Amino acid sequence: MDAAYLFARNFRNTNYEKLPADIIDITKKQVLDYFAVALGGANKPGVKELVELAVEWGGASQSSIISWGYKVPTPNAAQINATMAHTLDYDDVHETAIMHPGVIAIPTAISMAEYIGGISGKEFITAVALGTDFICRLGLATRPGESIIPYGWHQTSLYGYVTSAAIAGRLLGLNEEGIVNAIGIAYHQSAGNAQCVKDGALTKRMGPGFAVRGGITSALMAQKGITGAKNCLEGDAGFYKVYHDNKYSKETLIGDLGFRFEGKNVSIKPYPCCRGIHPFIDAASKIVNEHDIKPEDVDNIVLWCGPGTLNLLCAPIEVKTRPRNFVDSQFSAPWGVAAIVARRRAGLQEFTPEAIKSSDLLEVACKISVEVDPSFEGAELEPGRVRITLKDGRAYTEQVDLPLGTPSNPLSFEDCERKFYDCINEAEKVIPEENAEKLVKKIKELENVNDVNELVELVVWD
Repeated sequence: MDAAYLFARNFRNTNYEKLPADIIDITKKQVLDYFAVALGGANKPGVKELVELAVEWGGASQSSIISWGYKVPTPNAAQINATMAHTLDYDDVHETAIMHPGVIAIPTAISMAEYIGGISGKEFITAVALGTDFICRLGLATRPGESIIPYGWHQTSLYGYVTSAAIAGRLLGLNEEGIVNAIGIAYHQSAGNAQCVKDGALTKRMGPGFAVRGGITSALMAQKGITGAKNCLEGDAGFYKVYHDNKYSKETLIGDLGFRFEGKNVSIKPYPCCRGIHPFIDAASKIVNEHDIKPEDVDNIVLWCGPGTLNLLCAPIEVKTRPRNFVDSQFSAPWGVAAIVARRRAGLQEFTPEAIKSSDLLEVACKISVEVDPSFEGAELEPGRVRITLKDGRAYTEQVDLPLGTPSNPLSFEDCERKFYDCINEAEKVIPEENAEKLVKKIKELENVNDVNELVELVVWD
């Protein structure tokens, strides 16, 4: 039996009461975090243009575009709601699976909940937790013992189609066969590559949106009776054969399915940039704060990274220290360190089109060089080591293996709440204070919400 059937059965039969308490807690953090980054990114480049297109296309008024308030066909609304949440590169991440589960699971569930109506907080939490588990298992099982980065896939998008389809199928009440069909239809569309990162293209932030639009469409097609490939994950022309030369671990994929939930290993980001940069930011922060480092006193800075981190976040050095655009800065370990040394923070204001032109950041960035430490290879999240040498000859070195936000060093709900307010205060269109307070309270007590549309009503306003 193809694993697609096992996952469909799990989506169909798992209820809220089967979820461990820690999964319920992290799921609520994910939901608050989603609204933080979505509201913060609602007016960013790429999102505005998608909104314009959706309004031009028109269609049934089914689901809301967060912040903007337009109601459009559900797949189109979900696409935009996912895209805006990925613009800041601040959304949650599963470091080992190398993907962002919340930006797929949550906008799918939100848009579908509005389309269907009457979806309770408990059902919403369950759908998001199952979707998070599914997409993370898909990534974890891929090419065991290898780094997936050199193959060029954008994991979140690639696995997001089938994940979104399964979540939407669950919420629609499809039976096991229907969810299998939805997953199969979504597999026929699955795509996503990392060239956009290398080129600093806006399509990086649009990958999750493509996936959720395709996934929701797949579930709606399955509801109409359209069939998809049944052996779509493990078949002769299934997902792992076509995309990964059949190199996957079945035990990792389905082991303890329904009992072990990968949501427990999701990290909430404290900084708005690629998660691989965070060890460097934490290391630099420790040096700067403990030794009261001033940027004008710095002679040079050396970063040691692992082989996997090098190509994504540290090379070519001329791009990483002088970003061509703000997408480059979001994928630059040198830039994150420069922000800490120059400003003692690495927040939203340090990763903008304006920031990459700022002399204070550029002056520090040009003092940074990179070396590779082969011993870092193989870690779930490669460590970051930073050495700052001052003009008077003093040098300080710090290495961070597990940065803030990891499951072993997690953000609390209150930390996520502070991040939420930081994000909405930076937004071009600020949510009314009363709405923001109600939203946080409802998410904290999400299991008691009768209809998730109560949340949606708070994030669309005049």
